[in-house]
Amino acid sequence: MSSTFTLSPTELRILGTLSEKQRTVPDTYPLSLNALIAGCNQKTSRNPVMEISEAGALQALETLKEYGFVTEESGSRVTRFAHRLEKTLNIPSQAAALLTVLILRGPQTAGELRLNCDRMYSFADISSVEAFLAELAARDDALVVELPKAPGSRENRWMHLLGGEPSPAQSQAPSAASAYPERQEIDALQERVARLEAEVDELKTMILRLTQ
Repeated sequence: MSSTFTLSPTELRILGTLSEKQRTVPDTYPLSLNALIAGCNQKTSRNPVMEISEAGALQALETLKEYGFVTEESGSRVTRFAHRLEKTLNIPSQAAALLTVLILRGPQTAGELRLNCDRMYSFADISSVEAFLAELAARDDALVVELPKAPGSRENRWMHLLGGEPSPAQSQAPSAASAYPERQEIDALQERVARLEAEVDELKTMILRLTQ
């Protein structure tokens, strides 16, 4: 059985961004609407890249508030938004970090998840990642699913179920080129560049908050 929640791509991007920013830039969290939209539309650590409008973000936030995933924080001149991912789904912070990366980046292997979660939670090894994924998959309202191993792929990938069941395209294996060691080295370098770009984006968000 899949998750009882079926969120739209915009709702998922907002929820994932709030969860990510709480862990990576706690000084700017909760997020203003402008900072939230900037985080949703950033070009790094996002698959796919999106262009969410203010109107689209506000509509999605209303739905997320109804589901209990998001709350508004008062007490300042600017309305700010916070997530309740762990409490609403009743999951630990480690599982929330894995869900966040799956929401923001799409299906990934356990090894990729361990790498991409590093700034939110540092898993000791791939086995610990797999253990949390297995718990999420074993729930009555399963939150993740292990995709079938496709021809040419070396590892199974995982995807979240907050947006519904996987489509045939999502179940397909990634490019076979990623199986070669030299390609993996290139991917690792690209990931480091993406992290640096993400840090620049987060610094811009901090500056934006200070100017407000």
